[in-house]
Amino acid sequence: MLTYLARRLLLTVPTLFIVTVIVFVMIRLVPGDAVDAMALRLSQQGQEIDLVREEIEAMLGLDVPVLQQYGRWIGVLPDRDGKLNGLLQGNLGGSYWRPYTVNQEISRRLPSTLELGFLALVISQVIALPIGIYSALRQDTFGDYVGRSIAMTFIAVPSFWVATMVIIFPALWWGYMPPVMKKPFFEDPLRHLRAYVVPATVLGMSMSGLTMRMARTMMLEVLRQDYIRTAWAKGLRERVVIVGHALKNALIPVVTAVGLQLPLLIGGTVIIETIFVLPGMGSLIVDSTTTRDYPMLSGAMLFFAFGLIIINILVDLTYAYLDPRIQYE
Repeated sequence: MLTYLARRLLLTVPTLFIVTVIVFVMIRLVPGDAVDAMALRLSQQGQEIDLVREEIEAMLGLDVPVLQQYGRWIGVLPDRDGKLNGLLQGNLGGSYWRPYTVNQEISRRLPSTLELGFLALVISQVIALPIGIYSALRQDTFGDYVGRSIAMTFIAVPSFWVATMVIIFPALWWGYMPPVMKKPFFEDPLRHLRAYVVPATVLGMSMSGLTMRMARTMMLEVLRQDYIRTAWAKGLRERVVIVGHALKNALIPVVTAVGLQLPLLIGGTVIIETIFVLPGMGSLIVDSTTTRDYPMLSGAMLFFAFGLIIINILVDLTYAYLDPRIQYE
């Protein structure tokens, strides 16, 4: 197990290198650049764009070739001061617009995104597993049809539409809107959670549809196995057969499905945080894209990529817990 874990961790190095190249190139292919954004702001203040563009490029470090910019960013080439001060030194750079470094801004916003993602993941499983298991146990009954209809509805309806309707209709009908200003947890725990319950529920519902279908399918397959028939023949109670024998084996593909949904969870946080005005990593990505804040956007995307790699490793290790027959070498 330790050998497998060490090998997977070593493989993250070339993976992250490829990610840095893709992120660095792709964000610069977006029409417009940071210099244009800053020059536009200066022109609105009455300054001549032609007079300040070169100065802005020099100030932002964009006056050198792209390869040199990349080398400075990852920390293999010295910066303007002749020092190595990049990714390999643990420094993701400074923001073009904010008074914080990228490291500081990520550490400030990450707890909000983690809380939203964790609550959404828990809510999605609380919805998906009971309905999926019940549909499998009551196959082709009215309850099964209802469960499958719920799953297909959650898959088909986009989360951003549901989030928009959750804000619009209660405001029109009852004059209520979900709270958009959150309090620190230890200052006011109830109000803090209220700011996350609605967006987490919307995000969790959109994730639960696929898990619901997967749980139903795998539970049906496990229930047809010989050892389950033997358990029924021995006269064991339904709860013992389901929980003690079938559920654990049925959960292995479900864990895989949940792991594959995590990138969708990250994409969902970008949309949901923007709609509900939550100060997390998702809204940071949107703001950084709008202002062409290259260091901030690069750091946020790289952090998400690293998180996904670690989560995929944890998902693989979970298989060994659910099925002792799986051994990693």
